[in-house]
Amino acid sequence: MIAGREERIFLLLSIFIGIISGLLVVSFRMAIDWLNVLLLGSSPGPRQLRLIIAPTVAGLVIAVLTRFVFPQVRGSGINQTKAAMYIHNGYMSIRTVIGKFLLSALAIGSGQSLGPEDPSLQIGAGAASLISRKLGLSRARLRIFAPVGAAAGLAAAFNAPISAILFVIEEVIGQWSAAVLGSIVLAAISSVVVARWFWGAEPMFRIPTVTLRDPRELMAYAVLGLFGGVASLVFAKALEYLRPKLRSQPAWSQMLQPAAAGFLVGCIGYFGLPQVMGAGYEAIDQAMHAQFAWKVLLVLALFKIIATTLSFSSGTPGGMFAPTLFIGAMLGASVGSFEKIFFPHLTGSIGSYALVGMGVLFAAFLRAPLTSVFMVMEVSGNYSIVLPVILANTIAYLISRSLQPVPIFELFTHQDGMDLPSMEEQREESNLHLEDALQPITVPVLQGSETIAETMRSLGQYGELKDIPAILVHCRDGLWYTAKREELMTLLSSNPATDAAEESPEIVTLEEKLGGERTPVLFPDLPLASALPHFQRWPLLPVTNRAMRGALEGAVSMEDVLKRYQQR
Repeated sequence: MIAGREERIFLLLSIFIGIISGLLVVSFRMAIDWLNVLLLGSSPGPRQLRLIIAPTVAGLVIAVLTRFVFPQVRGSGINQTKAAMYIHNGYMSIRTVIGKFLLSALAIGSGQSLGPEDPSLQIGAGAASLISRKLGLSRARLRIFAPVGAAAGLAAAFNAPISAILFVIEEVIGQWSAAVLGSIVLAAISSVVVARWFWGAEPMFRIPTVTLRDPRELMAYAVLGLFGGVASLVFAKALEYLRPKLRSQPAWSQMLQPAAAGFLVGCIGYFGLPQVMGAGYEAIDQAMHAQFAWKVLLVLALFKIIATTLSFSSGTPGGMFAPTLFIGAMLGASVGSFEKIFFPHLTGSIGSYALVGMGVLFAAFLRAPLTSVFMVMEVSGNYSIVLPVILANTIAYLISRSLQPVPIFELFTHQDGMDLPSMEEQREESNLHLEDALQPITVPVLQGSETIAETMRSLGQYGELKDIPAILVHCRDGLWYTAKREELMTLLSSNPATDAAEESPEIVTLEEKLGGERTPVLFPDLPLASALPHFQRWPLLPVTNRAMRGALEGAVSMEDVLKRYQQR
């Protein structure tokens, strides 16, 4: 397929991918709800034997199908999408997409402590991969459409297009261009339109408008950020320890692990905490409306960490988003409930603390700080909460980074034997600029307005030129020309002009001899790598001031650039 045709259909195809992804995610969520009612009943409660039987039996089925039919469905789906983009040129098999849909729906519907958002991301990416392959798009386009579909799937699952766009940029691709961003935006919006056609436009959670009348209340949100950072560390360490332990067991043991995890999670529900089973959105809503005591909220958060660690480490397919939001909401609601009891003069609602807690765990555990802020605002439709969210999320994120240097998704890639790019490292990496390698001008500088005779006299002032690598010529248009010594001497001794008057060295100027070619215009703040393509043509690159056209700040050579990179 020629490039022109690809360009014409690119944006239109993004909308189509968004619609297909939205329909798949809606079907996925409906399958989860149907299986949940079928297997656990319409109102699961303690002491119901089905809470143990359903996840145990479903775990056996999942283990068999994962081993013999869908071997690539383990995990949340985020690293698998990154692997498709960076390792497999955007390829994701239709079998994996079908397996992710079926087994994740069965796992979450049967009560495993996992969420639907991450699988939705992979389902969207898989749909985009299949569609783009069927249309015969180029390899470069195939790579692009994986994150486009991922954004569409996540946007439909969250009913939040901005959060999905930001998360895909923050965690999947790390950087973006205008063309990629346009496709991601169109796909995300299209999928959300489809989702809202079925579910409506109401946000997932509703809380009253947050009004900060007492600045001291920010201290309570800061404490929540501290607790969230510590809780994310506990959660990450539990997964870091248990997941590789279970994966190193014999194959026959791994066949039993999803069932064992289902049994243990079911026991937690059977003996009094059915709220930790499944995604847990109903329990989050209850916590926001102050239906739990603060001690119960802390217990729910603790056992959600345990249940999710068991479910995810066993290889059961499912996501980490919903459990992360659950744990954060319970922590936030517990801080809010504690405040209401011991500091009744503060005016914050328990719902606002629960909502901020969701963002806190999202920022600290999943290490997506920008997404966490917009996610809280989008799932609540409440933009008055932005100040507490930013404060608490920043504290939690900084604590998490200092205590757990390796982000959780990067940790999973290492455990799986892959080496995918770390988006957090890319964000934190200090980029080198031309000013970092800039050197003072030590070569001859000539004026392009000089005649050939004047140029020869100017060069004579420098004596022997054999040790000079290049000569800079400042032309009357403010631009520069860099000439090698041999090139300039050859140019000065030649006489290409045909007009007798122009052949005189007293009349012909240096820049007329040089012609219209000029060195590229470079500024000190440009990336250092931007100079590399030009060294094949130019031995020395002048770097000029942005405020004064043609004013030299210095120059860089290939040797200067390489030496600066070696010093990093």
